[in-house]
Amino acid sequence: MPIVMTGPSTSLAPAREAAPRSEQIAASRVGKRLTRRRLATLIAALPTLGACFAPARAQPPSGRLLLYTSQPPQDARHTVDAFRHAVPGVEVSFIRDGTTQLMTRLEAEFAAGAPRPDVLLIADAMTMQRLKQENRLMPYTDAPVQGLPQSAYDPDRTYFGTKFITTGIIYNAKAPRPASWNDLRSPTAHGQVVLPSPLYSGAAMIFMGTLASLPGLGLDWFDALAHNGAVAVQGNGQVLTEVAGGEKLYGVIVDFMALNAEHAGSPVGFVFPREGVSVVTEPVAILKTAHNLPAARAFVDFLLSPAGQRFAASQGFLPMRTDVAAPPGFPPRNQIKLLAPPIPTILQHSTTYLRRFADDFGG
Repeated sequence: MPIVMTGPSTSLAPAREAAPRSEQIAASRVGKRLTRRRLATLIAALPTLGACFAPARAQPPSGRLLLYTSQPPQDARHTVDAFRHAVPGVEVSFIRDGTTQLMTRLEAEFAAGAPRPDVLLIADAMTMQRLKQENRLMPYTDAPVQGLPQSAYDPDRTYFGTKFITTGIIYNAKAPRPASWNDLRSPTAHGQVVLPSPLYSGAAMIFMGTLASLPGLGLDWFDALAHNGAVAVQGNGQVLTEVAGGEKLYGVIVDFMALNAEHAGSPVGFVFPREGVSVVTEPVAILKTAHNLPAARAFVDFLLSPAGQRFAASQGFLPMRTDVAAPPGFPPRNQIKLLAPPIPTILQHSTTYLRRFADDFGG
């Protein structure tokens, strides 16, 4: 059932993708304290964002903008409010749901010849690459990509990453600290590893596809993990629950969830393995059928700008721009080896990857 909210930014927000109850509980436990702390940071930062963001345009954008996003509801509201502070002439509405549900909605709109959104801000680049292949995205050749790594955006500039969300290793405080992905298949970790399934998680699919192309790991690493007694669960929240609770000593998880839990006092730590970490970039794109192109471009500009990247950092995410400081808890950048996901290859071989994972860990 959609939840309709009104205000400076209007949300027509259906419930997010169904998640296991354990993941919902874990997210709630980790997020309640963080929400208050981050909200205070965001409110303090908002008055300065407008001054930091000044795109060169003959006339400032105005009118209505419709965003489809898979961000959590509160993150989506904060993102929209920060943009409206920077570009006050634009009235923004957003529809929030899981990426799969949003794409189902959008495909129906395409079939009816009436796609509604101007911009998309969704979880992973695989979905954007599919839309690009279907000729649904508008190139934005003048997007402000200076200061961003080339791996952060589509070479044809049809979609752009807005942050780095890496996948690394969470460990219980009573366990030896790991340093390598191969530590998870050691005798010490026998029967003590939990990881999210790519059958349910887009980030897990990108993680698998990235490691599959890495020399010394590859798909054999997943086979070895299964033979060492690792178990798969549906999502990152369940990984956190099991490691924080001591049911498992090690897990594969997205960075912010583990770092947030550690900051909140949970008995866990997080490691960026030395071989490198896969990344999800939460990309933004403009549809070719956008109704308000100036406002859509301004939205992209904001997310990629130094102000927009500082905003992402204040939400606890690793910014893409190296001239914007990382949030507390992240190591120096030179200690994080980011592995650019081979998105076209992952798309091409996704069926093979999923079948291999199901053979190793079950469906």
